Amino acid sequence: MDAFTKLTGVVAPIDRVNIDTDQIIPAVYLKSIERSGFQDALFSSWRYNADGSDNPDFILNKEGYRNANVLVAGANFGCGSSREAAVFALDANDIRAVVAPSYGDIFFNNCSKDGILPVVLDEAVVDGLRAKLYAEPGAQLTIDLETQILSGPDGTQHPFEVDPFRKHCLLNGLDDIQLTLEHEAEME
Repeated sequence: MDAFTKLTGVVAPIDRVNIDTDQIIPAVYLKSIERSGFQDALFSSWRYNADGSDNPDFILNKEGYRNANVLVAGANFGCGSSREAAVFALDANDIRAVVAPSYGDIFFNNCSKDGILPVVLDEAVVDGLRAKLYAEPGAQLTIDLETQILSGPDGTQHPFEVDPFRKHCLLNGLDDIQLTLEHEAEME
């Protein structure tokens, strides 16, 4: 997995709570055991019309948000089933971080194991960020994992907590397999 150190990127606000993994990637896309091929699956029921054309009302189809690397969403993002493909779909669309007040537990763990940083901030802070992002399409923020600081579009800094082990793995690009291979000599 790619290391996550510092990200400056375009941010897309999603003004919904309880976005479950079936909304992130509908079950119809879960026909493969591969970790790739999920680009069109991300939010497909919201992102596309019945004829397959882009839904102009969905945030990732709007000018200024199409190339988002970060999502700012409501509480309980990634709740629902344990489908790891939800994280793969985010990654396939170059989304490297999600900012929300809370997450579904399994989704939160899957993010960290697959190189996506789930940032937890106070709900009022997240609501304020989303309001600024709607007012400024294409706005960017910076997330520095080393210092654990998120800098909003206006420069306001928001510290966030990260479990030290998760931080180590993300900073060094270590997934479960790579962590195991660090002990290859011992296993031999």
